[in-house]
Amino acid sequence: MDHFLESFSVAFLLTIARYFVIAGIFFLVFYLLFPKSLLRNKIQSRLAGKLDFIREILHSSVSSAMLAITAIIALSDGLRPYTLVYTDIYEYPLIWVPVSLLLSLLVHDAYFYWMHRILHHKSLFKLTHLVHHKSTNPSPWTSYSFHFLEAIAEGGVMIVLVFVMPLHPLTLGLFALSSFVINVYGHLGYEIMPKGFRNSFLFEIVNTSTFHNFHHLKFKGNYGLYLRVWDRWMKTEHPDYVKEYDRIQQQRFGESRPQ
Repeated sequence: MDHFLESFSVAFLLTIARYFVIAGIFFLVFYLLFPKSLLRNKIQSRLAGKLDFIREILHSSVSSAMLAITAIIALSDGLRPYTLVYTDIYEYPLIWVPVSLLLSLLVHDAYFYWMHRILHHKSLFKLTHLVHHKSTNPSPWTSYSFHFLEAIAEGGVMIVLVFVMPLHPLTLGLFALSSFVINVYGHLGYEIMPKGFRNSFLFEIVNTSTFHNFHHLKFKGNYGLYLRVWDRWMKTEHPDYVKEYDRIQQQRFGESRPQ
């Protein structure tokens, strides 16, 4: 028990620190320091209130504890003999670290899409996912604002990952960090993609902050996390998403919408 409490304390402190530092930096820049100069980037014109931020931070603190527990389980001594986690970084070529990180994000994207759709089932939505959707106008603090059962499901991807491919703890740490940064961007409430992104092939593949913001606004469609791929394959992308992105682009750059 003492070993678990010690491991939990470390994992929880790392998770909650990641939340407050990364979400806090984005919140500081976009909501406190430069809200007027970045007003053109704002996706929804209205603003979330202080009570929304407090609610999100409280739920995120609980979620951080649940995510810490799932990480401990994934790396536990009892589970280690059955997983593909390796500790000698030279056991595989060093290039495997970034490659396995990319593959982990792809696995997570598929995992999240289907988990997210399941949570939107009418029998589960009010029980769990409604907590996250109370943030109809998300901010960086929304990133971990989950019901504790949803937080466990969210963290479950770590357990899946250690069984499907060889992963070094460094890769798992980079995965947790990069996935959270992308998560914060998705809930930012501001669009920051560069001007040329709209006409690049990446626009057809990669999600934007507008993409996920539209999900919070409309509640249905746009279930994907990193990519548009699953939504396009399953025909669940909101039909007005591209139009909404073009509206933001015109708002930001003052140019006509692409035809």
